Amino acid sequence: MAERIAVEVVCAMPDRQLLRRVSLPAGSSVLQAVEQSGILQELPELPFDPSRLGIFSRRVAADDVLQDGDRVEIYRPLTLDPKDARRRRAR
Repeated sequence: MAERIAVEVVCAMPDRQLLRRVSLPAGSSVLQAVEQSGILQELPELPFDPSRLGIFSRRVAADDVLQDGDRVEIYRPLTLDPKDARRRRAR
């Protein structure tokens, strides 16, 4: 029997947070976990970009291989440039 790993896939929207636990075959990619979680179908308004993924707050590529216990994070695009936000607060 093939070895399986358990990972969490999370996404935080302004009004709610989603967390899904999925079981995948060992050697699965970050993108496979996102697809298996069903979060993209549940949040059709989320502008998904495969280059905006991370594992435990570290950016990773969509084809990176997962380890058992990883937490895959789907990042939203920034709505405001951090430099602009600091300038506004300074005024």
